[in-house]
Amino acid sequence: MAKVTKINHIGIAVSDLDEALKFWRDILGIELDHIEDVPSSKAKVAFLPVGDSDVELVIPASEDAPIAKFIAEKGGGIHHLCIEVDDISAMLAQLKEKGVRLIDEEPKVMPGRKMAFIHPKATGGVLLELYEITK
Repeated sequence: MAKVTKINHIGIAVSDLDEALKFWRDILGIELDHIEDVPSSKAKVAFLPVGDSDVELVIPASEDAPIAKFIAEKGGGIHHLCIEVDDISAMLAQLKEKGVRLIDEEPKVMPGRKMAFIHPKATGGVLLELYEITK
């Protein structure tokens, strides 16, 4: 049986990375680790480590990105919570077997990780991302 191991990150939707970094990096003093493109989500993500987790600032890479729609509707803010699991394929199978509504039935493979989303209607309104570290 697959298990949840920790909170990996909290994703925060932002429309302007420089403005967001003025608070997270410059005022709070959280160091920016790196920024990466996430083509499968049409987004760029800035990683700011805090203890064993990250704050991820998620920026739309195009106007048709899902995160752009979120920002247009809600004005930005907390977008999702990500929990790390030890076996994402097994976890997705367990959830599907229990009738949980999934956005991704198969994990997306990215460098160093696999990821999938659970629909907010299944979680009481929270967009939940599952991560499995593969490094």
